[in-house]
Amino acid sequence: MTPAVRITAGVAAAALLLAGCGGGGAPSTPVAVSPTPSPGVSPASVFTRPPAEALTTADVQAIIARAAAEATARNLPAVIAVVDRVGNVLAVYRMAGARATATTRANANGANIDAQGVTVPAELAAIAKAITGAYLSSGGNAFSTRTASMIVQPHFPPSARTVGLESGPLYGVQFSQLPCSDLVARFGVGSPFIGPKRSPLGLAADPGGFPLYKNGVAVGGVGIMADGDYGFDSEVTDTDVDDEEHIALAATTGFEAPATIRAERISVDGTLLRYSDAVAAGLRANPASAPGFASLTGSLVAVAGFNAASIVAGTPYGSEASGVRPATAAEFNHPDAYVLSDGAGANRYPVRAGSDAGDVAQPLTAAEARAILEEAFAIMARARAQIRQPLDSRAQVSISVVDTRGTVLGLVRSPDAPVFGIDVSLQKARTAAFFSNPRAAAELGAVVTAAGAPDANVRDFVAKTNAFFGNTGFLTGQVAVSNRAIGNIARPYFPDGEAGRPPGALSRDIRGWSPFSTGLQSALIVQNLVQVLGGGDPRQCSFLPNTASGQNRLANGIQIFPGAVPIYRGATLVGAIGVSGDGIDQDDMISFLGTSNAGLRVGGIGLPPASVRSDQVEVPLATGNRVRLRFVGCPFAPFLDTSENNVCQAR
Repeated sequence: MTPAVRITAGVAAAALLLAGCGGGGAPSTPVAVSPTPSPGVSPASVFTRPPAEALTTADVQAIIARAAAEATARNLPAVIAVVDRVGNVLAVYRMAGARATATTRANANGANIDAQGVTVPAELAAIAKAITGAYLSSGGNAFSTRTASMIVQPHFPPSARTVGLESGPLYGVQFSQLPCSDLVARFGVGSPFIGPKRSPLGLAADPGGFPLYKNGVAVGGVGIMADGDYGFDSEVTDTDVDDEEHIALAATTGFEAPATIRAERISVDGTLLRYSDAVAAGLRANPASAPGFASLTGSLVAVAGFNAASIVAGTPYGSEASGVRPATAAEFNHPDAYVLSDGAGANRYPVRAGSDAGDVAQPLTAAEARAILEEAFAIMARARAQIRQPLDSRAQVSISVVDTRGTVLGLVRSPDAPVFGIDVSLQKARTAAFFSNPRAAAELGAVVTAAGAPDANVRDFVAKTNAFFGNTGFLTGQVAVSNRAIGNIARPYFPDGEAGRPPGALSRDIRGWSPFSTGLQSALIVQNLVQVLGGGDPRQCSFLPNTASGQNRLANGIQIFPGAVPIYRGATLVGAIGVSGDGIDQDDMISFLGTSNAGLRVGGIGLPPASVRSDQVEVPLATGNRVRLRFVGCPFAPFLDTSENNVCQAR
């Protein structure tokens, strides 16, 4: 495959839609390269660690009682779930008469596919909502499941009036924290309270899930399932009267998110996000006079694989017991770094060398992996945040590095990065490594169902991709593919947002699309989701053939929004870096510059050659015009300590 390198004048507008801010192409004028820190020099601390706070059993009882009072006032018995910040399920309470099940929103055309129209226990939906509120939030931002709904749809903001705008910035994030992920911890396995714990249904877009704060510190989330419809809000220009959201809002009384960091104080592309359509004035019961927990007529319930039929206290985030703690100096050379721990003191993902010596002549060394992580962390510590308040806060993210087999070579994060970014950063890294790998087409073409039969639901995307590009080069290692490029072709319109266009190569047609069926992303994991709902506990989220070392390259699924680039040694793929937790342009920049600076520091490894990057690929349209994919998109004026701009050019 010889990718074209010019965009015709007739598609300039379409090219701009894909361009984002900044980029990785050649600049019009030379750009100074930011200085690279000297190895071995300990950087200064620039972040504040979150205070140690946690929900007590009495707190959990009060949250449940307030939710139950509002549900009673609305004559809508509910299932109520409460989790801590790392996803431990502290309680699940079923009110007398509550619906037993919930059903994911069916396809509007009646032809359900992937996770559409699936009936699940209501407890699983409530837990997923609670985890979403907890995982998307931090000390700098408070996001709800309504916020999640707004940022995962084909147009942003989602509305009949915004058709033609590009997709939500975190399009696809709902397929993260999956119950089959190899990264997430499991109830009853290993140290009891380490996180991040898995979500039974990934992240939720159904209003009725909020974060919980104690003394202004993020400590968990609450989720409500009552009406049987596990859906999303496709119209943000109106104000919904949503019973589940009111019940959840009542539950947060005394544990509300600080008003200054709620989603409606944070803008993306000039649009303020939504936090809640429910308001305190709309409550039908007074939370302050809710009956005591002991007087409630429902019952605590056990959910297999997630909790026992009891109330437990939350675990303080940042403690060894929580599984997310400060790194030691030996583990990582930055005083602000946090790592994942096993609850007994051991780093779950210590920096290591690549495992792919049988596939790569010179795998990444431990020193190279460490340099990439350190340089990416240094970029993050300088970067201006997109989704945090107050303005001019520093970006906070999770960073993962993998080899070509998807083996984790190191994972590190800042103190207060949102928890969802842990799993997502690894998804992104594995996605960039997989789609840049010469084996991608062959392995997708070999995917089977849980019963061992060929899985056409996945395999068909190989032929679709070849037809989309007009050749077989994209999935055979001839292109260095970033997550931004994957996002370009994993939307129900190509170019993104242009209604009336056919879908991207990895997407469902808009007539079959919903947050429960995005395309290859959902097709890869649906077999594993069925296993979980049937009582199984799979430890990988795809039926790709495993590598020689037993590693599944996409063991926690793929992610289809920006924030990852492949890592090369000369012209050879050796791994990838994934970043998640702030704006998508910030995530892109941290992965891109971290890899570039590491290459300058240690030599031998770095970004792929410019000639093979995905932004050299043009896609023919039915009109005869061509549209170029992207590699990265970096923000303007990205740093707090310099006035540098166009920082991703000339690399």
